[in-house]
Amino acid sequence: MAIHHAEEFRQDLTEFKEMTEKFYEKEISVNEYKAFSGGFGSYAQRGGEESMLRLRLTGGEVTKDTLDFIAKSIDTYHINLVHLTTCQSIQFHNLSKANVCSLIEDAYFHGIITRGGGGDYPRNVMASPLSGVQKDEPFDVLPYAKAAADYLLGFIHKVTLPRKLKVCFSNSQDNQVHATFRDLGFVANPDQTFDVYSTGGLGRSPRMGLLMASHIQPEKILYYIKAMIDTFISYGNYQNRGRARTRFMPEDLGEETYRKAYEEKLQAAFTREALDLSLAPSPVKKTGPATNFLHPRVTPQKQPGLYAVCYKPAGGNPPPELFCTLSHALASMEEVSLRIAPDQCMYLINCTAKEAQTLLSLTADSAKTSFEQSVACIGASICQVGIRNSQALLHACLEAVKKEDFPDGVLPKIRISGCPSSCSAHQIGALSFSGRVRQTPDGPKAAFAVYEAGCDAQQKEAFAQELGVMLEDEIPDFLLELGRAISKDHSSYDVWVKEHRAQFLELVNKYI
Repeated sequence: MAIHHAEEFRQDLTEFKEMTEKFYEKEISVNEYKAFSGGFGSYAQRGGEESMLRLRLTGGEVTKDTLDFIAKSIDTYHINLVHLTTCQSIQFHNLSKANVCSLIEDAYFHGIITRGGGGDYPRNVMASPLSGVQKDEPFDVLPYAKAAADYLLGFIHKVTLPRKLKVCFSNSQDNQVHATFRDLGFVANPDQTFDVYSTGGLGRSPRMGLLMASHIQPEKILYYIKAMIDTFISYGNYQNRGRARTRFMPEDLGEETYRKAYEEKLQAAFTREALDLSLAPSPVKKTGPATNFLHPRVTPQKQPGLYAVCYKPAGGNPPPELFCTLSHALASMEEVSLRIAPDQCMYLINCTAKEAQTLLSLTADSAKTSFEQSVACIGASICQVGIRNSQALLHACLEAVKKEDFPDGVLPKIRISGCPSSCSAHQIGALSFSGRVRQTPDGPKAAFAVYEAGCDAQQKEAFAQELGVMLEDEIPDFLLELGRAISKDHSSYDVWVKEHRAQFLELVNKYI
């Protein structure tokens, strides 16, 4: 992250401290504080007694230096809850007034900017988590994500966006960062160019992105970002907050009018701006001994003899002390660093086989099956806007399923959001849940809407369809009954739901 931006935003910290003091002294309301603090990547937690802080980590990259800062912060501030987000950020939770004010300042002095981590700003720029090391990728997109992040930070003091703006870069058809349905997404092509998509997004009223340009040269990306910002400012809805996202512009303007407006802004950017990039590649220099190291959590890199180790903590909540353990271990491992993935996994990249073995041992509590890799937002016990406790539901489901010992693949990775906001990306899950309230003869009860058949893979994109609403305490029973039916047929979830569609829907209807 450019240091001059850190210097630029440090002057805001005095105001952050003043407003935080006012909030904890009950001089301003929760909503007033939220409207202010979100722009600093910080929110008061439910109840208003503690705060969280979200670190802005472009592409989910955590260098050794950043990891050392995280580890020392956890130790210094006795942080007992760390959460990995689906936007490749790290959140510190349960912070006191004094700690959040001190920690945000520590981060800025360390060059970690939290500005725009929330609120109506350009958010954390995402990139495929294995960019630069993934086999068969067209090229490394992370340097372009970093350039975009630095450029976007420069707008925070200059413009007022209608709502948040999410930009991302994908290096493969895995499309983990959802580049084909973000506010603005860049998708790498085999010919070393990008395709550009815009006005997509999850949450309420999800929308697939529109292909705006094909095969653009990577050094031109900032012109397309500038055009998106200018179009959003000119045509974004400042009056209705519920529709103040880029994805509503094609609907409000008409797709043809939107395309014309974007093209006009793009041509203006090319005419008036000088935004060409010149990025020097920084390839991995390290190699490892020739081996054929195989492990379910290990992915061979394109660099000879090197591997990426995957670690998935339950609910995206790694033990805080693990960061201290990893920081100590990585200190002696050349070029090894950490990446946060959009599914709440962490990858330790550039490992030799021997180093991978060490890191596998240190992360032995990682998920072992697809179902254990399930994703959940932080949930209503902490989130002010949450409806349901997604973390509690996930852990109840994990405990119930663990006793059955189903073979891997019998149940899929599920996604659980505490409300319709899709912080777990439930709308692209094979089987997902979103917090609701269900009316019953005994009154309103905790419940979740159930979704199925979502997919984020490029060229196979599909939003999940809502099937109905299940009571929260019945969802583990539903999953057990589903798993038993699939196991009985010696099948997997993906195959079984297609071959036994009527039986699947009958089971769902039993619970909705």
